[in-house]
Amino acid sequence: MDSGGPGMRRTAQVLRSLFVWGLAAVLALIVTDAFVSVPTWWFLLPPVVVCVWLASLAAGYAARPGHEPGAVEVAPPVRGRWSALNSPADRVPSHGTRELGQAYAIDVVAEPADGERPGAGWWPPMRPNSDFPAFGRPLYAVADATVVAVSDSRRDHLSRNSYPALVYLVFEGIIRMFGGAGRIVGNHVILDLGEGVHAVYAHLRRGSAEVSPGDRVTTGQRIGLCGNSGNSSEPHLHFHLMDHPDLGLAHGIPFTWTGVGVPAGHEVFDAPGPAPH
Repeated sequence: MDSGGPGMRRTAQVLRSLFVWGLAAVLALIVTDAFVSVPTWWFLLPPVVVCVWLASLAAGYAARPGHEPGAVEVAPPVRGRWSALNSPADRVPSHGTRELGQAYAIDVVAEPADGERPGAGWWPPMRPNSDFPAFGRPLYAVADATVVAVSDSRRDHLSRNSYPALVYLVFEGIIRMFGGAGRIVGNHVILDLGEGVHAVYAHLRRGSAEVSPGDRVTTGQRIGLCGNSGNSSEPHLHFHLMDHPDLGLAHGIPFTWTGVGVPAGHEVFDAPGPAPH
């Protein structure tokens, strides 16, 4: 079996894409049938889509590495006082999925000492990004690395952290799924740390990337700004390590941050700058 190999990974990726578009076709079929008569044979589509979904799950499981990789120590991608959300210290996969190489991903939000970060509530439904202390905060290279991918043209949308907006975020996330990985991670930077390890920084601020593909960066070098692009409820950094530069083919790799470790969910931590070379 090509366990964890590129062939099985590619098969799983193709099946996932077929499932997503098959699901879209089923939804379109349901809507169309409400207005016009649809040929009976079209209703064979839903069971076919279910079979594709099951096949994609099987292929994804077969493509997983035969063993859990060890944690890779890197510098923190942020500095100052932050707190963790959706942490691999609490569960794996931390975001409820292994898709996009994010089995060991973590989200972090800036936490000023005076507690000014807006919390969840009923009102206002959405807030401007300037209300959140993480928006525009610098992000740093976690190791000496080569930049392999940069995207920073997607807009920073309003927050989705109120109770009504979280419902909207769920449906928005489904729509983004049809647009591929870029619609989910938003503006992002991917670094090649060497030895098959890649670092992902997601939801960056539009136009803030300070690096380009092919650039060499050093530990602690500023690479962009925290934003609120993609499938994001509020300005924050989504960070994870993975074993392939392509989000669609990657498997996650555990990390630990020098001087911090792996913060648990809602744990407040102070991220130091990198030690001098």
